[in-house]
Amino acid sequence: MSLSDAIAPPNAARAGPAPALRARRLGIDTLDETVLFLRRDCPVCRSEGFESRATVRLRHGPREIVATLYHVTDHLLGTDEAGLSDAAWKRLGLTDGDRIEIAHQPPLASMGAVRGKLYGRRFSEEELRAVLADTAVGRYSEVELAAFVAACSARPLDAEETVWLTRAMVDVGDRLTWDGRKILDKHSVGGLPGNRTTPIVVAIVAALGQVMPKTSSRAITSPAGTADTMEVLTRVDLDLPEIRRVVEAEGGCLAWGGGVRLSPADDILIRVERALDLDSQGQLVGSVLSKKIAAGATHLVLDMPVGPTAKVRSRAAAALLAQRLEQTAAAFGLKTRVLVSDGTQPVGRGIGPALEARDVLAGLKLDEQAPQDLADRAVALAGAVLELAEAALAGQGATMAAAALRDGRAWAKFQRICEAQGALREPPLAPHRAPVLAGRAGRIALIDNRRLARVAKLAGAPEAKAAGVELHQWLGNPVAADEPLFTVHAETPGELAYALDYVAANPDLMQLAEG
Repeated sequence: MSLSDAIAPPNAARAGPAPALRARRLGIDTLDETVLFLRRDCPVCRSEGFESRATVRLRHGPREIVATLYHVTDHLLGTDEAGLSDAAWKRLGLTDGDRIEIAHQPPLASMGAVRGKLYGRRFSEEELRAVLADTAVGRYSEVELAAFVAACSARPLDAEETVWLTRAMVDVGDRLTWDGRKILDKHSVGGLPGNRTTPIVVAIVAALGQVMPKTSSRAITSPAGTADTMEVLTRVDLDLPEIRRVVEAEGGCLAWGGGVRLSPADDILIRVERALDLDSQGQLVGSVLSKKIAAGATHLVLDMPVGPTAKVRSRAAAALLAQRLEQTAAAFGLKTRVLVSDGTQPVGRGIGPALEARDVLAGLKLDEQAPQDLADRAVALAGAVLELAEAALAGQGATMAAAALRDGRAWAKFQRICEAQGALREPPLAPHRAPVLAGRAGRIALIDNRRLARVAKLAGAPEAKAAGVELHQWLGNPVAADEPLFTVHAETPGELAYALDYVAANPDLMQLAEG
């Protein structure tokens, strides 16, 4: 069946191939959204009835994508040209002058299951497999992806659906295998600014002779993910052979999961979750575990911060999420341990990629100014990983981990991992900074993690790597009037002003008590 047959709209009667136009790169950055621009009077628009904001299928050779169509009404484009956003250009693998076929996007059968979920019907395993398969190859538009994310949030996935979602995410991508070795991993469920323990944990565990090929996501709803932070320090967009090379040489890596096809549908969903600021339990579990399973992990420690302004708000909610994570992991033979940790305030001093990278380097170098809470949490997690894998006796893991950090083995290993991935770079400093001062004397009684993270995002993080928030105070600290609480870092004056406007409108980001 030809493309034109496969994707012609209902009742269309076309003989021959789908219409083709000359592709032109317009240099429009739409982030991950694929966009097509056509002249309103283009013969293809007129003959095919393409309206502005129509969802269309584009094809170049073996590659196909779904794009949103917009009309242009001036002479930006010729009537024989198709203008594409940077994201669409890249996904189709185009060069100047290539011709692309354009056709209507047919109704997706799997969208029926998404609509059913929105109305309260459970997914079947086959339906989730179809949804994720269509997602992975780019058949879903941004609107359809948003509907799926919303459906899984409004109508939470049950335990069986969560297993099916995780399996489907794994099956539509590649998998790493490691010849029967124990493969260790660690992950945080998120929601706690600055909690950048993973680079330190990987360095400790690999320095102690264990294997930890860490692939991490970019930020979903936070000012930085591990991949965002590590990208400040070294190259993270490794392919599968490069990951294997680094791990075989050094025992660990710190790579971006989106650079390889390990659970590729999850990477697509993450960008929509980020835009909607949604991260439902079922999708959180599927996202975390599918990446670990696809990367070949056999032992996984999960850090679950709990606090009134963290992602997980209560011990009861933590127990339910931990149970779902452990049940789902068990279905795949993944040995898992969940550690519930303090989520009442940020970890470390920095919130944002470069600021968190500075904390990581300070902790590994044993700098006198290194945030002790970050080092302590990393040691505890590394110890739990070692004990879960039976590389340390029960109760001895943290002692082993602390020794590897204290004597410099972890720092030496981290440098070698970074060099194997490309080079170890110095984090940048933001050119624009402004302190936020205490309005009166008192004691820090509450820190709002969510709104403090919002300040860092408004300042430009994670896209602006040097942007974010640098903390000067923590819970229980006494402060004097006009003493700095935190400093906002930004790469442009406008972003700094935008973040400071938000701070001014939210003066209780750090609440003070008397005395």
